[in-house]
Amino acid sequence: MKILRWKINEIFYSIQGEGHNTGLPFVFVRFSGCNLKCDFCDTMQESYKFWKIADIINEVKKYPCKNVVLTGGEPSIYDLEPIVKELKKFDYYIAIETNGTGKIPDGIDFVTVSPKTADFLKKGNELKLVYKGQDLRDYENLDFHFFYLQPCSNKNVIETYNAVLANPKWRLSLQIHKLIGVR
Repeated sequence: MKILRWKINEIFYSIQGEGHNTGLPFVFVRFSGCNLKCDFCDTMQESYKFWKIADIINEVKKYPCKNVVLTGGEPSIYDLEPIVKELKKFDYYIAIETNGTGKIPDGIDFVTVSPKTADFLKKGNELKLVYKGQDLRDYENLDFHFFYLQPCSNKNVIETYNAVLANPKWRLSLQIHKLIGVR
């Protein structure tokens, strides 16, 4: 029997700090590793422990919340199906934050795609674009319910704000957790 293990950077409880679910409590399962090397990534990719599924579930169950977000790094570089199936047994609402380059397993309730390359998943619940002056028209006809622009590391806030005003399909997403000093 194969023992499944995942590289987990951390599991913690906080509010969702960005996008459509801002302000909602979530248990964050932060995977280590990514198929891209973005210069603005805020995950310590080299810091991780190997976790078995029972350990992940037991850690998630410690918190008084039924919302879980699979984030990274890039969670879709892993086989997430066993984790999703196990969390669903305990009635968890599961969100994923992905760059959209990997497979999204069945059972995910809310998909946030934050593309960093031209080849990415073109549908989901939320498109969250780290804004660096891109032509937004290239994204506006994709199959998403919500369109968010996020300043790059909270550095170009006014430029992003102005882009939202000029393109009203988009909403501004600030990293609230960073602004208030929590994880």
